[in-house]
Amino acid sequence: MLKSYILSIDQGTSGTKAIIFDEFGKVVIKTTEPLKSYYPASSFVEQDPQEIYQSVINAVKSCIAQFNNEFPGEENKIVSCGISNQRETFVLWDKNGNPIHNAVVWQCKRSVEVCERLKERDLETQINASTGLTIDPYFSATKVMWLYENNETVKDAIGSGNAFFGTVDTWLLYKLTGGKSYKTDYTNASRTLFYNIYDLKWDADLLKIFDLEDLNLPEVTFSSDYFGDSNFEGVFNEPLPITGMIGDSQAAFFGEECFVNGMAKATLGTGSSILWNAENIEKQTNNGMLTTIGWSIEGQVNYAIEGVIVSCGSTLEWLKNQLDIFTSHSDIEIMATSIKTNEGVYLIPAFSGMGAPYWKKDWKASIHGLTFGTKKEHLVRAALESIAFQLKDVIHSIEQETNTSLKELKVNGGITANAFLMQFIADLLKTPIVNMGITDVSGWGAALVSGLGIKLWKHIEDFPKLPSEMIKRYIPNSESNITQQAYENWQVITQNKTQ
Repeated sequence: MLKSYILSIDQGTSGTKAIIFDEFGKVVIKTTEPLKSYYPASSFVEQDPQEIYQSVINAVKSCIAQFNNEFPGEENKIVSCGISNQRETFVLWDKNGNPIHNAVVWQCKRSVEVCERLKERDLETQINASTGLTIDPYFSATKVMWLYENNETVKDAIGSGNAFFGTVDTWLLYKLTGGKSYKTDYTNASRTLFYNIYDLKWDADLLKIFDLEDLNLPEVTFSSDYFGDSNFEGVFNEPLPITGMIGDSQAAFFGEECFVNGMAKATLGTGSSILWNAENIEKQTNNGMLTTIGWSIEGQVNYAIEGVIVSCGSTLEWLKNQLDIFTSHSDIEIMATSIKTNEGVYLIPAFSGMGAPYWKKDWKASIHGLTFGTKKEHLVRAALESIAFQLKDVIHSIEQETNTSLKELKVNGGITANAFLMQFIADLLKTPIVNMGITDVSGWGAALVSGLGIKLWKHIEDFPKLPSEMIKRYIPNSESNITQQAYENWQVITQNKTQ
């Protein structure tokens, strides 16, 4: 069998990666291209749609040039392209393919007032029952509403039926295919607040409530499907089929191989996104969690419950940059393990409120249990433990919701290099913690769905097995009473804060 390669495009908020994987999961070539964000007003975040597209073209051009230099004559072995993208960010364009406004980024908070109006109309239950989401500026719909109400060009385009909506994947596909393909996948559609994730169709009732029934919306299909062909502005001699599109967090979920009910992944970065494979869940959650489409392949749509933690790595950055508690992240583990317990010191990292399962936007961060004996090491350990405690809060809440026990937690992100924290989480959850050792896990997920779409692999069971030396496992310590006692104290503090 001839060796095959897949081009994976990971289009993120700060830049675009173009990665060529071989069929065994090895990164052959990787290039990156930066991307600017613009802040036209307080809490507004935008990007230039043409710059998003150009960052993809530039990254791919550089990637293929390096590939052809190192592997001359093998370009025809690149069989397909997969795309993962920043979720919720959207573009509006006209019938000629010209943007009618800058892309509005997922971080943008311009629609807070729109969200409050929707809540005052008691629409939360209806919206959650259809989309699995909550009314929040994080999702696309309320920001489209804001543009319709505040931008005459957008209002005229939508009213005349000449406005085409798309998340970043759809915009890229439309541009890459010269306007021939106008599609998205189930995972991206599920993040818009327009899409009924249970009926698998755009929600006409919600679009009417939002006054956006004249908005053009893309065809929705599986993440692994044929989306169209592109030569990427002449980069390829022959057009390359695009056979995978998936939101970046879901791409990581798929790349971590969370294929079984009760498996979950946690991306530990500035904040944390926990996705739990809930298979075919068909009910609302009652605990503030989000229900979303976790991944989809031909003939199969898998649901996930998502818990969002606002502050993880950002808490450590605060200790480093604001309090000068440490100078290098390599110091953290040594400091945390220099004391046997937290000695009663707890940090509630509500710097921007608390996410799931508390959803307390008005909480402020606080430190508890300080004494004259408290040292820098106690604060570092308290910060690390707060990450584990928040994970436990989310996991426990999902276990209650689904009546299912966590089977295994896959972790990724920079903080996973901290062995103390990983073992602490394993002890706390009483469940194995696995780091698969994949740096570009979203890109790998996009490559996997693309490989399925092009039939490089027929089933998920056919995926390549990663080398065992890449994988790190943390097995729970059966004698972890100190960990459990620490968590019980955390619960008392957070419950008192609620009262």
